[in-house]
Amino acid sequence: MNSRNMETDKTNKKALFALAMGGFGIGMTEFVIMGILPNVASSLDVTIPQAGHFISAYALGVVVGAPTLTLLSGRWAAHKVLLFLMLWFTLFNTISAFSNSYGMMLVTRFLSGLPHGAFFGIGAVVAGKVARKGKAAQAIAMMFSGLTVANVVGVPLGTYLGQHYSWSLSFISVGVVGLFTMLALYYWMPAQERSSSEGMAKDLNVFKRLELWVIIVLTIVGTGGFFAWYSYIAPLLTEVSGHTQTAVSYAMIIAGSGMVVGNFIGAKMAEIFSPMKAVIISLSLMVAVLILNSIIASSPTGILIWTFVIGMISFTVSTPIQMAFIRSAKGSEMLGASMNHSAFNMGNASGAYFGGLPIAMGADFTSPSLVGAAMASSGVLIGVMIVLNRRSKKRRAERKLAFNQ
Repeated sequence: MNSRNMETDKTNKKALFALAMGGFGIGMTEFVIMGILPNVASSLDVTIPQAGHFISAYALGVVVGAPTLTLLSGRWAAHKVLLFLMLWFTLFNTISAFSNSYGMMLVTRFLSGLPHGAFFGIGAVVAGKVARKGKAAQAIAMMFSGLTVANVVGVPLGTYLGQHYSWSLSFISVGVVGLFTMLALYYWMPAQERSSSEGMAKDLNVFKRLELWVIIVLTIVGTGGFFAWYSYIAPLLTEVSGHTQTAVSYAMIIAGSGMVVGNFIGAKMAEIFSPMKAVIISLSLMVAVLILNSIIASSPTGILIWTFVIGMISFTVSTPIQMAFIRSAKGSEMLGASMNHSAFNMGNASGAYFGGLPIAMGADFTSPSLVGAAMASSGVLIGVMIVLNRRSKKRRAERKLAFNQ
C-alpha cells in the first residue's frame, strides 16, 4: 500500500470513528433513561408510568424524524447533514437536562429523537462509501459499534450519575458526547456528495416498492422478538433466576457486551452470505436461544451466560438488515437506510407490548421469551418469502431474456 492510500485509509478510519462516536451518544440517550426513570419521575413529580411516556416520546421522534429529516436534507452534502443532525441532537439532549415539567420533558425527548434514524441512515451509506472495497459491512458495523458499546459503558455510567448525583447529569453527559462528535465530524469526515442522488420527489417513490414495506414489517416483528425478552429482563432475573436487584445492572452490561460481539459477527455474516440470507440465519438462531432461555432461566449462573448469548445472537441482525434496507432502496439509499431505525423502534414498542400480554394474563416471566421466539420466527418466514420471491423474479427475467433472443 503506497503512502497516499495509507493516508486515505487513516482518514476514513477517523471518519468511521466519528460516526461510531455519534452512535455512542445516540445509544446512551435512548437507553439511559430506563435506568433513571424513578429519579426523573420523582424530580418532575409524576408517576413512573407517566415518566415512561418520555421513552415513548423519544421512540416516536425516531419514527417521525427518520424519513422526514432524511427527505428534507437531501439537497445538502451528506457530511454537512450529519453535522447538523448531531447539532440538533446535542442541543435538545442538553435542554432535556434542564426540563422542569412533564410537558417540557415530553417535548424535548421527542425533539431529541428526531435526528436518530436520519443520522444512522445517512451515516450507514456514508460508512459504506468511505470503506475499503468489499468492506462496507465492516464499516457499517463500526458505526453501529458505538450503539452497542454505549450499552456496556455509556448507559451504566449515565445511570450511575443519574442515580447518585442528578438525572440532569445523565443528559448533560450525552450533550458532551454530542459536542465531541460534532468536532470529530467537522475535522475528520471527508466531503461527501449531497444526501439524495434523486431528489425529494423521486425519493418518495421508494415507498411504492412493496419489498421495502415487507422488510419494514420483517424488522418490526423480527427485532421485536429481542425486545420482548429485553423489556422484561429485570423481573426474569429477580423473580425466576433468584438474583438481587443489584445484579440486574451487571446483567445489562453482560447483555451489552454480547451485543458488541454480535454486531461484528453479523457484519462478517453479511459478507459471507447475502444480507437477507444473513438476516434469516440471525433470526433463526434468535428463535432457538429465546426458546432455550425459558429452560435455562431457573439457573442463576446459566441465565447470566445465556444473557450474553442472547445479546450476541440478537445483534448479529443489525448490519445485515441495514444493508438489506440500503439495497432495497436503490437510488434512495439514505432514505431507505433511515427507515430501518423507524422500524427498529416500532419493534421496540411492539416487543414490549406483546411480551407483556402473557404476564398480564398470569403467566410467569419466562413467557416473554417465548413470545419473542414467535415474533422472530415470523421474521424468518417473511425473510424466506423475500428470498423466494427474488428467485422467482430472476427466473422469470431469465426466461423472458431467453425468449427474446
